[in-house]
Amino acid sequence: MHFASSRELRIMLALAYAALWSSCGGSSHSSTSSSSSGGNVQAVSVNGGPNGNYANGVFTNVTICAPGSSTCQTINNVLVDTGSFGLRVLASALTVSLPQQNDATGNPVAECAQFVLSTMWGPVKTADVKLAGEAASSIPIQVIGDSAFSMVPASCSSHGKPQQTLGALGANGILGIGFFIQDCGNACAVSGAGNPGVYYACPTSACQIIAQPGAKQVQNPVAAFSTDNNGTLLQLPSVSGSTSSANGSLIFGIGTQSNNGLGSAEVFRPDRSGNLTTTFHSASYPGFLDSGSNAYFFLTSSASGIPPCSSSEHGFYCPSSPDSLSALNRGSNGTSNTVNFTIDSAATLFANGGDSVFPNLGGPSAGNFDWGLPFFFGRNVFTAIETRNTPIGTGPFWAY
Repeated sequence: MHFASSRELRIMLALAYAALWSSCGGSSHSSTSSSSSGGNVQAVSVNGGPNGNYANGVFTNVTICAPGSSTCQTINNVLVDTGSFGLRVLASALTVSLPQQNDATGNPVAECAQFVLSTMWGPVKTADVKLAGEAASSIPIQVIGDSAFSMVPASCSSHGKPQQTLGALGANGILGIGFFIQDCGNACAVSGAGNPGVYYACPTSACQIIAQPGAKQVQNPVAAFSTDNNGTLLQLPSVSGSTSSANGSLIFGIGTQSNNGLGSAEVFRPDRSGNLTTTFHSASYPGFLDSGSNAYFFLTSSASGIPPCSSSEHGFYCPSSPDSLSALNRGSNGTSNTVNFTIDSAATLFANGGDSVFPNLGGPSAGNFDWGLPFFFGRNVFTAIETRNTPIGTGPFWAY
């Protein structure tokens, strides 16, 4: 099995846009009983994705409709990402015609979604988005790799290599369900030096960076639901070893129905940068929970003491034997929890070409502690959306 696309994506999908972390959020620890079916339950699966070579990708189906119509399409193999905000779909996977968003002067609006190692370029369009029995009506989404917007501005590509195709992305889209309502917020609503250059107006001449009000930015679909709109619960089963696939549930709402109660979950509120604090080997790092990252990513090989892989497994750790580790997560609200985890050799894990689920996969990432998808196995992980009320107060926060 070839894992190149998964490795290339490992950090890109970890954070949303670095410029977005400007308010608080959180996380927590616990288990909660919940239903496996219902109008607020969306089936998800960890598998090899549409190309069959994705390591630790959690995918779901998303139904997209022309606004206010019954003209709809269900797109499969969309990556579920608790670390970003908004729906992004490959143009190559989209057959429904959607209205183009224009600026005040009638110019088409496009977006340069800026991830850590790459970008995604494409127009902003309006769609009804349906998940389980929930619907987000007439929200802005991004269409990636649209042939009508084939010229990626240099000011966009300078932020990272554009990921515009199925081969590069490894998914038909990204469902960003993190704890912010819009994907850029106030930073993109202003003109001038403080604008991070995410939104563009594209007349017949070159595209130009513009200020984009929050309501017209790409929206977190969950926040636009009429009910169950205060957050999500991602449930994945425990996995003791590598396997081909694992099925789970994405449950909408927190404390809104009998299947999404917090129970004994510990709540971790983020700091003003949107992170919790992870202490590892007596040093503290910014930490975050992100289902869109396909491994535990932390430190460098020299700092962690874990040897890196070489050649085809480049970008992951390859200890000579499984390495049992622990780290302490602490929220800005003072809640703390010790997480025990194991890192195994990616070369050993990838040796079985039929497997796509790896609970012990890890890799280097200097300066932060990215609790990627392996963290989610065997846990109920809640993500509460900013300003929305829950039984323990308003979001944002994480809980597990």
